[in-house]
Formats: sequence, structure tokens, C-alpha cells
Amino acid sequence: MEPISSPPANTPAAKQGRPITDDLRERVLRDLPEIAEIANDDLRTKVIEAWAFALAGSSYESLIDMPACGVPGIFEAKGGNQTDHLRAVTRQAILVADDYIKNFPLLDIDRDLVIAGALCHDIGKPWEFDPLNRQRWKSSPHTGRPAIRHPAYGVHICLSVGLPEEVAHVAAAHSAEGNMVARSIENAIIHAVDEAYWQVMTAGNQVDPETIPAVYRRP
Repeated sequence: MEPISSPPANTPAAKQGRPITDDLRERVLRDLPEIAEIANDDLRTKVIEAWAFALAGSSYESLIDMPACGVPGIFEAKGGNQTDHLRAVTRQAILVADDYIKNFPLLDIDRDLVIAGALCHDIGKPWEFDPLNRQRWKSSPHTGRPAIRHPAYGVHICLSVGLPEEVAHVAAAHSAEGNMVARSIENAIIHAVDEAYWQVMTAGNQVDPETIPAVYRRP
């Protein structure tokens, strides 16, 4: 992959939210150690920056402060935090990608994009989950609820820090929004693993029954 230059520190995007500090970047890397699997230095750095930017624009201090759910009120896990989902999806996406790369060499799969995309697929969640945002949306008839879902806001995060559009596409189209477009091969892997995660957690009785969508409820 060709290196992509980061936006200057004085751009409007870089000024949003709390300051992005080295301590915050180190916390991201500590919470998501799978970042180290990304071979491309520039891409790896931008994934760290993207999560630091996402957290700095929210009231969350770290990823482990975020609840373990698909979205608030839906697929709420009985324990853990948001890193459990992000890391599991990333690990499983790597396994799937590696198997296809090894056994189906005609498939053009970029392993780094799979890893970066899996790590960043829910990068808009600090915005959508933020209790301050949710209270604002609840109190106004004009904003919508939420005003912007995490896939759309994730595109903003990805492009603001200079991540390639291939990663922004995963953020945009890993969920139901992706049914309106043709997913990339990397996103097809991530979408499948993301869906499977919640189905397995539900089948294993690890999700609050009251938060399971009707289509996934077992008799």
C-alpha cells in the first residue's frame, strides 16, 4: 500500500474534542493489541490515530469504558466491554482471511486492510454510544435518534485522520447500510464475522434476552 500523508495538526478535524495525547494513543494500542498485526507502518499508525481521535471526541476515556453491546439497547452482552467484540471480530477475520489467502490464491485479499477494517469497523461507536449525545438526541425532536449512526460517523473519523477509503468503506458498510452497496472482499469477511459474533453470543446465552432482536430470538 502507498503511504498516505496525515492531515496537518492544525486542521479543523484535529481540533475536535479533547487533545489527542501520546498517553491516549498508548492506551488505544494497549486496548487493541491486534493493531501490531498490521504490517504497513503508515496504516498501523493511522488506525491508532483514528481510535484516539474517536475517543477524544467523546466522553469516554478508553475503549474499555464502553459497554459491550451492538448498540445501546440491542445485543447487550452480559459482561465485558467493547474491546471484547472488536478484538474477537479482528482475530476471527484474520483467521478467515488467512485461510482464503492460503487455499484460494486467485482471491485478491489485502490482509492489512482486513485487520485495519476489522479494528475500525465500529470506530463511530464512541459518538453513537456517548451518553451526552444520547441525552441530547432524546431531548430534541429535530436531531433524530441517533442523529448519525456509527457506520456513517465512522467514515468521518477514518477520513479525518487520513485512513484509506478502503477502511472507511468497511466502517460505512459493515452493517445494514452495506446492503445498499457492493461490499469489498475485505468488508465481506468482516461483515460475516461481525454478524456471526452476535449470533454465537446469543446462542451461548451471553446476551441479555431483552435486548435480542426478534429475528434472532430462540423459541
